[in-house]
Amino acid sequence: MTTLRALAFALAAVVGFAAPAAAQPLALPPNAHAVIEKMLARNPSLASYTSRVHVNLRMLNFPFLAPTLDGTTYFKRPDNFVVVFDRVPSYAKGFSKLFNDVGDPASWEKDQNVTLQGTQVMDGRTMLVLRMTKKIHSTILDHVLAYVDPATYELDRMEWYYTSGGKITMRQWYRSQGAFSVLSQQHVEIDIPHVHAVGDSTYATYQTNVAVDDGVFVKK
Repeated sequence: MTTLRALAFALAAVVGFAAPAAAQPLALPPNAHAVIEKMLARNPSLASYTSRVHVNLRMLNFPFLAPTLDGTTYFKRPDNFVVVFDRVPSYAKGFSKLFNDVGDPASWEKDQNVTLQGTQVMDGRTMLVLRMTKKIHSTILDHVLAYVDPATYELDRMEWYYTSGGKITMRQWYRSQGAFSVLSQQHVEIDIPHVHAVGDSTYATYQTNVAVDDGVFVKK
């Protein structure tokens, strides 16, 4: 009996030693501003960049329309960001604004009320969820949700919800270039009245820590 009892204790000790530690709950930042600050603090040694971007669009309700867009994305610390397309068809004018919204967290708090809504599991990963509503009431846009990866503070996706019931979703993927984590690809799905489209964008090699003329950030 003593031998069996000793064996039982030994097995219990081994099992206890091998049991995985309980997962620690995610410590939430105190507020949305803290999340945005961490997003802006990514790549601290990256002072500026430029990169060419290529976009393939497919208008699902007008199959004969499949435009391609080419442009350049510019960034300069502390908070300057813009995507400038070479040429945008008239029916795709609003599309370019999506790129500036997702790429410029510094601008979110300027015209929107931003709150930290909590967390949500997306594709098996826990994301921080920011909710935005216009400071000046909009009869078109109801709210926007931004999903931020708390492990990297990369923006995983944004969702625009419209009062018409329409929705636009843009997802993002990143890659390493040298010491930096940079945007690599995007996929957008547009489902709003009269416009049903999908688009995919890819980013070329980034030119990092280069001179960028402040004039490119001036709204025209």
